[in-house]
Amino acid sequence: MGWIETAGGYAVSLEGTRVLCRNAAGRALKQVPPKLKDDVEVVRLRQLAEWLARHESECREQVDAWLVRSLPVPVALLARVWPDTAWQAALRDLVVAPVGEDGSADTARAGFLRDADPVKGLGIVDLDGDSVWLDPAGVTSVLIPHPVLLEDLAELREFAAELKVEQGVEQLFREVWQRPEPEGVAGTAGTDTSWSAYANGKFAQLRHATGRALTLGYRVRGGQALCRLVEDGRQLEAAYWLGGDYPDAEARTGALEWRDGTGRRLPLGEVGPVAWSEGERMAALVFAGRVVESEEEGAL
Repeated sequence: MGWIETAGGYAVSLEGTRVLCRNAAGRALKQVPPKLKDDVEVVRLRQLAEWLARHESECREQVDAWLVRSLPVPVALLARVWPDTAWQAALRDLVVAPVGEDGSADTARAGFLRDADPVKGLGIVDLDGDSVWLDPAGVTSVLIPHPVLLEDLAELREFAAELKVEQGVEQLFREVWQRPEPEGVAGTAGTDTSWSAYANGKFAQLRHATGRALTLGYRVRGGQALCRLVEDGRQLEAAYWLGGDYPDAEARTGALEWRDGTGRRLPLGEVGPVAWSEGERMAALVFAGRVVESEEEGAL
């Protein structure tokens, strides 16, 4: 945006979410002078910068939810929000796949999202490296696939590196966890309902564990970190026990479990690939903040 004149010959502007300032001689300053802190134009720009930062965060969170919850996204919606630079930054270069009439994603026609237009549809770079348009008459919605669902993920990552892809929302380079085969899951044929790989993580205070979970974007309720999920159209929730004592008391993490929309705890063998990956991702990220008392413990 252009420069706005303010008191004392100074001028201010906005670059992204940062307020810039120059003096009467036109020299750029490292920061806005303290005497301009309450200037009406500076206050307005700072309020705008705060709103833009929130908007960018909300766009990323929404796109991440589409990915994690495997929700089809209408092409018309993507075309409508694309001119907004915050939405574009969150969406650009994500792998998208057309959704057929039966609701399944055609990953053979997937590609990196590069443009969206209400008339032309979606412009993508397909997996052969060609720039093509997905006609909105034939493709009305797309899926932003979770990486655990993508075949040849390692090859896709290499191809993305060749294209110098930079994704605003973690997709291709999001760490994934595969559910072990039944014989590798605790219990008989995966019939146990809890996964203890991230149990017994020590936190000096429970508030440290809950604060870490909240900072990572997860909800905390009833002593558990929670991650809402959708898989195959079914509402699910991953829950990781953090502790039920006083906030300033020492805490040790417990088991990870998955529940359906009715609250029923799922046998591990019934947990789908996206729900497993995202649930274990949540537990691993929280667990990484534990108190490490030995080298062996830190290597977990």
